[in-house]
Amino acid sequence: MDQDKAAKIRDGQGFIAALDQSGGSTPKALRLYGVSEDAYSSEEEMFDLIHEMRARIVRAPSFTGDKVIGAILFEQTMDRDFEGVPAAQYLWEKKGVVPFLKIDKGLADETDGVQLMKPIAGLDATLERAREKGVFGTKERSVINAANAAGIESAVKQQFEVGAQVLSHDMVPILEPEVTISISDKAEAEEMLRRAILDALDRMPGGSEVMLKLTLPEEDDFYRPLAEHPRVMRVVALSGGYSQDEATERLARNGSMIASFSRALTEGLSADQDDAEFEAKLADTIESIRAASVAG
Repeated sequence: MDQDKAAKIRDGQGFIAALDQSGGSTPKALRLYGVSEDAYSSEEEMFDLIHEMRARIVRAPSFTGDKVIGAILFEQTMDRDFEGVPAAQYLWEKKGVVPFLKIDKGLADETDGVQLMKPIAGLDATLERAREKGVFGTKERSVINAANAAGIESAVKQQFEVGAQVLSHDMVPILEPEVTISISDKAEAEEMLRRAILDALDRMPGGSEVMLKLTLPEEDDFYRPLAEHPRVMRVVALSGGYSQDEATERLARNGSMIASFSRALTEGLSADQDDAEFEAKLADTIESIRAASVAG
């Protein structure tokens, strides 16, 4: 494990930017950025446009490691450049931002109230390639749609199994069993999830650490026992569809979590903005998310 990057993640007074929109979520991300689907005619053109958006974000003067301690990349982004420098190398060497890689390949159909990750073909080869490029860790997402104990247990089990594979490559996994914000039994699902994660953490071998990416909870600071567990490097929060204002307000009440926002990070940014407008809006957003991340 790269100890300089690990120290940045453990101790950094900032948040992790989620720049990992993939095939399914890219059209929506581009629409919110002001780029309609008639602006591109192929998947390749679509990914070129989202890369331009990401490059604009990471080039911005406010996007630096004193406030943005990490960034999660889509695999295509990892394989591209920012300003002529390989993406992961640029983030760390030019910006002081620790690079992570999204490794899941989407969600399976719902069973027992959860959507597990689809099988991740060729994961060992991907992890080795990412580590060689200077990527510190990974992120892998499944979704919980109901307070179903059996389903939640299966989601946590899968997350920790994939996490163990990541750890075997001397990388740090961000395990992301997302609880859908709109479900009526969200608090109950979070209780089941916390219990299942604590049990899994207690079974981990000594010396290993994971990160957790969790939906902002209904009860303030509900995930502190996870953040304080010796097998946890950091607990980060996803915005999960909350507006930027609500996400930062909720985050500020959860002193044991820092942000790892995607849509809430890019809210208000537009392809039509000139660089001064774009960079001013992004700077305001980064400062508000950083402030909420270090509150408490």
